[in-house]
Amino acid sequence: MSWDPYAALGVPKSSSAEDIRKAYRKLAKELHPDVRPNDKESAERFKRLTAAFNLLTDEPLRARFDRGEIDAEGNERPHFQPGAGFGGFAGAKTRPGRSDAFEDLFDGLFSRGGGTRGFGQQRGEDVRYRMEVDFLDAVNGGRRRVTMSDGRSLDLAIPAGLNSGQTLRLKGQGLPGTGNGPAGDALVEITVAGHPAFRREGDDVRMDLRISLAEAVEGGKVPVVTPSGPVTLSVPAGSNSGDLLKLRGKGVQTRPTPGDLLVRLLIVLPRKDDPELREFVRTWPGRKADFPR
Repeated sequence: MSWDPYAALGVPKSSSAEDIRKAYRKLAKELHPDVRPNDKESAERFKRLTAAFNLLTDEPLRARFDRGEIDAEGNERPHFQPGAGFGGFAGAKTRPGRSDAFEDLFDGLFSRGGGTRGFGQQRGEDVRYRMEVDFLDAVNGGRRRVTMSDGRSLDLAIPAGLNSGQTLRLKGQGLPGTGNGPAGDALVEITVAGHPAFRREGDDVRMDLRISLAEAVEGGKVPVVTPSGPVTLSVPAGSNSGDLLKLRGKGVQTRPTPGDLLVRLLIVLPRKDDPELREFVRTWPGRKADFPR
């Protein structure tokens, strides 16, 4: 017996193609065999749901179905014309050696094995997701476990150098195909989160480093936490606020050439009042020297 593809999707006959896609996605997530394993009834509903989607998103097929020329399985419907042959069915021609017109007619509606004719292979639809990636994962690369809409968990590889707005494609992780067709892909749109200490410029990363007045005047070794871990930075004697020091290869870990970490020095005075420091500055010979502004 025939069935109604609109009813299978729960949409009215006037629905647009986009309405049909939305209804299919919603129901497919609920009825997918991965979500309801060993549930034969849901599996059958899922098959019918997919067949309905394939029919109603194919404009020529949908138009023929709406005109009553084909049924929900895509099979030709017999047309009734008064006086058009045996039993009033037009086009029911008898093959040589066979006198049963009905047998000839139904032979076209059903396959030799008794099953209804399908639509052949068709690739499943792609599905889209949005995901926020940690700043350091985007700089260094990494892996993240994500849960798909159907409940499956996947380990997603995050390549170093990933930018906001880029899309990762997970092949074969979309909606299943029909007729043994391949599954669609999952498309993951990326947003890279900000970081309180680091700023990215292409493959380079920038940061500010606070140093003491003594470290600026005398120079020295200063610990620095970089995106890829702690290192020791050599601060030259006579450094000023705003000076940039470069740590090669400590930026975005792109291959074959990683970016650099650009460290801007900021001289910070003690928060507590230091009478000796004030006295030194007051009597310092270089106090009135001309400085570039």
